[in-house]
Amino acid sequence: MSDLTQIQKDIHTPRLILAHISGDRLITLFEDPESDSVYEDRDYSNPHRELVDHPGPLGWRVPQVKEDVSLNKWFLRWMVLRSSKEIVGSTSFHGAPNAEGMVEIGLGVHRDFRGRGLAREALVGMWSWVVEEPGVNVLRYTVSATNLPSIKLIDSFGFTRVGVQNDERDGPEEIFEMSASEFRRQRAARWITP
Repeated sequence: MSDLTQIQKDIHTPRLILAHISGDRLITLFEDPESDSVYEDRDYSNPHRELVDHPGPLGWRVPQVKEDVSLNKWFLRWMVLRSSKEIVGSTSFHGAPNAEGMVEIGLGVHRDFRGRGLAREALVGMWSWVVEEPGVNVLRYTVSATNLPSIKLIDSFGFTRVGVQNDERDGPEEIFEMSASEFRRQRAARWITP
């Protein structure tokens, strides 16, 4: 098995399977989005065409994977609804931990499935996995100040606003962070663990 075909273990939450996309399938999804090979040997489907009609992060993740396939460990996972086995969104870290051990996350939920707590569940699942990875010290979440649902979501976790950045794609974004150790402590006290 080449490095491009390696996948990480799925992350299970009460309602979701966060299914890692291998490097080869990630590249195919970007370069030939209509190819059925992306879903070959999988027990889920993509009726809402997540990352097909709007490739979102694929445009910057695929070049990173082509340059260094080991980075794919941190990248895209489908948000698969366990009850129907349909893809309802995706989530991804922006890369491996930086020199300070910071990892930043992004996610998107299909419009028909918003407002059901799936984003929160996906974040808990992803962060629960990543805080156990070596070298991860800080969780980061960035969001436009006008995205009130996302601001409310990150506030509910108790993250601290640490500044503002100007994202070249998304414009000004609020930066929120929490230490990995604080996340582990709070998760044990109050959040659902996958």
